[in-house]
Amino acid sequence: MRSPRPEKVRGSAPRARPRRAVSARPRVTRRARALSPSCLIRVGREARGWRQSDLGMRLACSQSTVSRLEQGRSLDLPLLKQAADLVGVPGPLLNTSLGLSSSPAPTVVVDRPRPRRIPCAAAPSSPQRSPSPLSLTTRLESALATTPEPSGAPARTLDARLAAARGQFDAAAHPGLLRSLPSLLADAHQGASETRQDLDYARLSSAYTIASQLLNKLGQYKQSRLTADRATLYADVSGSPLAAAAASRELAAVLRHQGQEAAAQAHIEAAVARVEATGLATEAQAAAFAQMLCSTAYTAAVAGDRDQALAMIREAALAARDLPNAAPAGRLFPITPAAVDLYAVGVHWALGDAGTALEAGRNLHADQFPTIERKGRMHTDLARAWWQRAKPDQTVGELLSVARLAPGEVRDRPAIRQIVDDLYAKHPHVSGVRELIAVTAA
Repeated sequence: MRSPRPEKVRGSAPRARPRRAVSARPRVTRRARALSPSCLIRVGREARGWRQSDLGMRLACSQSTVSRLEQGRSLDLPLLKQAADLVGVPGPLLNTSLGLSSSPAPTVVVDRPRPRRIPCAAAPSSPQRSPSPLSLTTRLESALATTPEPSGAPARTLDARLAAARGQFDAAAHPGLLRSLPSLLADAHQGASETRQDLDYARLSSAYTIASQLLNKLGQYKQSRLTADRATLYADVSGSPLAAAAASRELAAVLRHQGQEAAAQAHIEAAVARVEATGLATEAQAAAFAQMLCSTAYTAAVAGDRDQALAMIREAALAARDLPNAAPAGRLFPITPAAVDLYAVGVHWALGDAGTALEAGRNLHADQFPTIERKGRMHTDLARAWWQRAKPDQTVGELLSVARLAPGEVRDRPAIRQIVDDLYAKHPHVSGVRELIAVTAA
């Protein structure tokens, strides 16, 4: 005969339950292996019942720093490792999530038996995971600190390799591009140092611009600032106004992300003036001018300068009206009238006017954009506008379109991952949300 269950005393503290290892539940272990490093930190913190400010106090940093760490927007590896140790993430598991180890995930012990389910733990992992963009970024970071030895590839192949790198970016092939960038930068450095010719400095600037463009997309703004600065330096040495415009565009982008909107606006406006000073005698120069006006409009919108933003996007539309609907292959600034309309979506979204943003993108369709990256950008920009309009179904629809086209455009962009997390937290039963969660956890 069972003993009677003790009567619960109102107001008394619940009995402490024994700590449970995640490895005791195989399904949870599989999910734990799928987590990104940032998600592992959040899992451990929430399992302990800590707020971000609680973890920040223990790390001697601010709550906002912890937030960036958990959103994958910070690549401060020492801080990441210190946070992992504090919240109980074992080192081997952290290394596996970074793509630095292929060993099985160890037992993870948490202080609470049933931590709140969070979006980033929702998808099972594959036994053979590809290296994460974060782990590959650490290799690029090493190459930026100390330029690697040249690969030995013939110098005459550098233009083709630069074009291939741009093609990887356009195809949203982020891991492959991250792997190829260190040797590309090394060989571009060797070419410039040997010849000291303007064209080779322009090539070196282009290599750094591609690196900055990718790092901006991945949310690695500290490294992107470094590459954008170098791209600008070598473009100035080369004397090429188009190389300088490309570098300035990326530097303005990273300045926006670092909260220096006024500096970004001043920088991009100066770049526009330099491009205009060429006389816009060629179609390539006209395309560069239209592109820089678009970047100026978006930068002004982020800075809250409505009048300047709207004036610049109108001027960009006028500058692009005579450009072809399909840019020639290899053009540095492949801007088209449809691309300007897509920028208008981003400008109105940044100004907080979702309705006008959606109206600006009403006639856009994927066939107007030749690359996977631009098709994906169309869907993500429209998704941001729908989300700003508080329309979760339409938001999910746009994000599913890009996830099925190029998963990296959802998985690798911190701002888009955040929308997916918010969708799961606020609208978990909307059709397609779980599919998006699986993409971000892959």
